[in-house]
Amino acid sequence: MMPDQKPIPGDACHFLTLNVVDRIDVFTRPAYKQVITRAINHFIEMHGVSVYAWCLMSSHLHLLIKTKEGYGPAWFERDFKKFTTPEVLKAIQTEGDLRREWMLQRFEEFSKSLKKIEKYHLWQTCNSPLHIDCQQPKLLFDKIEEIHENPVRHGIVDVPENYIYSSARDYAGLRGPVNVAVLTPGSGKSRFKRISSN
Repeated sequence: MMPDQKPIPGDACHFLTLNVVDRIDVFTRPAYKQVITRAINHFIEMHGVSVYAWCLMSSHLHLLIKTKEGYGPAWFERDFKKFTTPEVLKAIQTEGDLRREWMLQRFEEFSKSLKKIEKYHLWQTCNSPLHIDCQQPKLLFDKIEEIHENPVRHGIVDVPENYIYSSARDYAGLRGPVNVAVLTPGSGKSRFKRISSN
């Protein structure tokens, strides 16, 4: 087993999708994407979050995570959004993005509509994390595959591991930008079984 590989966790994890306000395609530039990858790594290193799979698309982020005991997915979502919003906004303001004023205006209007104190609101507020029973490996690996297939379904790449901003690379034996806890599928047929021989 490679050092970053882990057996299937014994309890549960959660699948979350964090959507940008109005599904605006924010994450189109490397500078914006790097804010998110650095933030995910921050929560792994500083808050003990295990990230089993992830995929950053232009308007949303998919995550399969497990938080420390006593901290649920609502905690992660709240703190992750609070942590990333100012960093993404700073990147938008420093990049020469032609859509900068338009994006900032949409985030400001959304914040006003919610009567928020913050001037800008980057992420949508509603999210329903999906509880994944890790005692059902097929369900778990089906969800990982679904996450990794996003860029293929959107016609960005031909195979999942060619997309940089996803854990599909880690499951293919490559190194991605996030310190993913790669799960080994154990017995049974899975497209991820090849990683166990590395």
